[in-house]
Amino acid sequence: MIEQVRALFERDSKPVPGIGETLLSAYESGLKRPGPEYLHYLCTVYHVEPVGLGYDGPCICGNSHRDAGVLGLPADTKGRADPIPDRQLVIRPMSPEPDAEEDENILRRTLLGMLKKEPNANELSGPLIGAVEGVRRRMDETLVSATVSAAMLDQWEESTLAFGRQYTSSPPLRLLCDVLLELSAVRTAMSRRQPTDLLERLCRMAAQLSGLSGMILINFGDHRLARAFFRTGRMAADETGDRALRAWITARESLVPLYYGDAREALILAKKSSNLAGTTPCAAQAMAPVVEARALAMMSGTESKKDIVDQAKRALARARSAFSNLKSHDVEDMAFGYTERQLYFYQGDVLTKLGQTLEAELVLDKALEKYQDKDHIIDQTLIRFDRAQCKLIDGEIDEALEIARQALKLLDDEYRIELVMRSARDLEQRIAAREPKNPRLAAFRAELHRPKVARLEGNGGA
Repeated sequence: MIEQVRALFERDSKPVPGIGETLLSAYESGLKRPGPEYLHYLCTVYHVEPVGLGYDGPCICGNSHRDAGVLGLPADTKGRADPIPDRQLVIRPMSPEPDAEEDENILRRTLLGMLKKEPNANELSGPLIGAVEGVRRRMDETLVSATVSAAMLDQWEESTLAFGRQYTSSPPLRLLCDVLLELSAVRTAMSRRQPTDLLERLCRMAAQLSGLSGMILINFGDHRLARAFFRTGRMAADETGDRALRAWITARESLVPLYYGDAREALILAKKSSNLAGTTPCAAQAMAPVVEARALAMMSGTESKKDIVDQAKRALARARSAFSNLKSHDVEDMAFGYTERQLYFYQGDVLTKLGQTLEAELVLDKALEKYQDKDHIIDQTLIRFDRAQCKLIDGEIDEALEIARQALKLLDDEYRIELVMRSARDLEQRIAAREPKNPRLAAFRAELHRPKVARLEGNGGA
């Protein structure tokens, strides 16, 4: 969206605008209102009139936002864009903002494409991102303005828990579509007047489904959308008054800056999650200290090494202590709870980042034993990358490359998501900095950059 706005400014010979993710997010959330010129170009890019973005009055251009080609240029009969006389902006034809039914249809078509194994079916396309954001935005609107009331089926709660069980074993994009369709159904129920005793259950599901959507979007590397869904989840969780649920949302949100931002922000959110959880035995009690330890380990290069190591190990000790007090259903749920295999995985990750490779390898090997089967392939791949990092730190570069290459070979295209590939690229850069002419490096790079394979229906698949 930002690049399209900039392209329009450039086309009209105007200075490059200063719009970025922060400003665009402020417009979308209502924290700021765009000026007339920005509003004009935003309407062009978003394919709507000002009212479609929540603003009254006509656009400053005085034109209807219709009857034009790509980037607002009128198209001739051969599909070419003709010059605009006197630089008068003409807007391409735009349908009204997609409603809930159209967004759901986009999600269903995406699922169908994956089932048919169509090329690029596992990509986050523009229309799909629009549908994802549409589901979340309407949930925001419902939480803020609507009276919650409508019959709710128990199977929604069962489906929500089932989605949590599928989190690390189902193809991420397929699961995202399923989760958002369920969230859309919950929103429809909340938009009607409901008996008061159902309000908490509906809001709980809205919080869990929004949080799960944010978790999947972290995997795809879309940190802006992930943050937006966690914000929606917090709004829903606040309606329940459940401290454990609010702590879970906050702990999950702390992974956004941990992977894509500032380790210090992740540390702050993790401590906030611990404070929200208090003394109540819940998943966040174990999860938050682990995130705290991972954030501290990432900071170990900029702070006093010994002090950071001591703090990180104390945080891990708190996590292990809290884990021992969790209820049985919490230690079996990888999304809404916290399992032993996750505890070993992230403990090994912390030790790897601290450079304590001997202890880290023992813990990581134990983590892989806990996973055992072919499910949870994303976690297993990340564990193998940590093992490769340990070998790299110890100077065993050939072995590091072989471990990493084999990990990538086991990864089907639908699991080659940003979170995983980002770790692989980081490993490649670290090895290249140490031994740029290592003969095994070319084989690893070939596996890292191999093109995706368009599979024919009936050939393989999950």
